[in-house]
Amino acid sequence: MRFKLLAVLALLALLATTYWLLHQTGAMATILDRAALHDRITQLGPWGPLMVVGLMVLAILVSPIPSAPIALAAGAAYGHVWGTLYVLLGSEIGALAAFSLARWLGGETMRRWFGERLSMSLLGSQNALMGIVLVSRLLPFISFDIVSYAAGLTVLSFWRFAIATLIGVVPASFLLAHFGGEMATGESDRIMISVLALGAITLIPLVVKLIRDHLRPPPT
Repeated sequence: MRFKLLAVLALLALLATTYWLLHQTGAMATILDRAALHDRITQLGPWGPLMVVGLMVLAILVSPIPSAPIALAAGAAYGHVWGTLYVLLGSEIGALAAFSLARWLGGETMRRWFGERLSMSLLGSQNALMGIVLVSRLLPFISFDIVSYAAGLTVLSFWRFAIATLIGVVPASFLLAHFGGEMATGESDRIMISVLALGAITLIPLVVKLIRDHLRPPPT
């Protein structure tokens, strides 16, 4: 138990130090500036995709770092298809890393506190938890990072979390990369369509719920 506590403190110190160094070196300013980040990525040549993936992972593990500018820059640098793949890969790796850290550092504590009650409640339902993770990935106003860490504290299996995250993050990854590519071309009409499509993602869970409620048989 003492080792886990020390590990948590060390991890928090590492993440805080990383965030501080990004500010002190000016790297954070580059990340926040889509055009500057695009230039830096393209200057790296074949190492650029690795930078995109690495930054996406870092943005998830260190929550204050925004991931949207990275996705936009990836789309501007590599286009819709490859930009989406790099963003998707980084998002998935980052989410799995956050999930695994939370599982290793906090899962045992949660089971010690709640015991069998955890497995008998909603938090113990694999299907329910998988659905929650999937829906949360479709809602851009819900923190991707917090959901990844929080899911690791539940009994949701690693592979169910991975599948739900992968499916749920595809639409946003594609649209952000697409949006970044259109911003690079400067075509305002396409940019507006991308913005509307990105906003429409938030309506998907609501539409699914309405359809399910409509198809559900009335109580007898």
